[in-house]
Amino acid sequence: MSRKTSSPAAGKSRRTGRRSPAAAAALIAVGLLFTGGAYAAVSATTANAQPAPAAVSQSNVEEGKKLFQANCATCHGLNAQGSPDGPSLIGVGAASVDFQVGTGRMPMQGHGPQAQKKPVQFTQDQINQLAVYVGSTGPGPSIPDAKYLDADGDAANGAELFRINCAMCHNVAGAGGALTEGKFAPSLVGVTPAHIYEAMITGPQNMPVFNDMNISPEGKRDIITALKYQEKVGNPGGIGLGSLGPVAEGLFIWIFGLGAVVALTVWITAKSN
Repeated sequence: MSRKTSSPAAGKSRRTGRRSPAAAAALIAVGLLFTGGAYAAVSATTANAQPAPAAVSQSNVEEGKKLFQANCATCHGLNAQGSPDGPSLIGVGAASVDFQVGTGRMPMQGHGPQAQKKPVQFTQDQINQLAVYVGSTGPGPSIPDAKYLDADGDAANGAELFRINCAMCHNVAGAGGALTEGKFAPSLVGVTPAHIYEAMITGPQNMPVFNDMNISPEGKRDIITALKYQEKVGNPGGIGLGSLGPVAEGLFIWIFGLGAVVALTVWITAKSN
């Protein structure tokens, strides 16, 4: 019986057709780089903004810079680069300024667990100029488009999104709630649609950022619709008791319900005697 032997040429062909470990690692690295680059590009397109609310002109930027240096630079630095007393504002975007200054949280009156809402200290034109200036320092979330602020979306979908993403801190009725270390999630009753949207895309205080990859602009519009609908209908079931849920309701029953039973018992006993 004869033994078949492979030729040197055939062995060389088999060796050259085998992929080396280095080539596989390089292919994986290229794939990861491509995927990461594509994700970063999409995130930058959806989360970062384009222009600020007012017309982005050099005069608006200069006026905003003057206001910033007169009112904000003590904590945030002359060029918004930050300081030991306040974070850098480069890249926070115009939406962050419009929310923080437009709700009176900034400038802060003093250091504390979180910035408190208080009367607004600037006109809307001044707020717009500040937003233009800070927005010019780096890309960041912009003022939302008016079409997402009309509170005319899908209230049912918005209520579901709110329950999943927001109710654990803000309460299912948007009444707010306590957090740790003296912090709290504020009530959303009476908050303007623009400020609700801006809070979602900037993540003030302890709030996470919900960019367009997490909740789409249409989803944010639906959340605003649900909150405004809830404000409009009020409490059809009766007294809201602060919308604090079963704890407040149970406490009400224990105090007033049990108290009424005791009072009735005393009255019946006194009457029989």
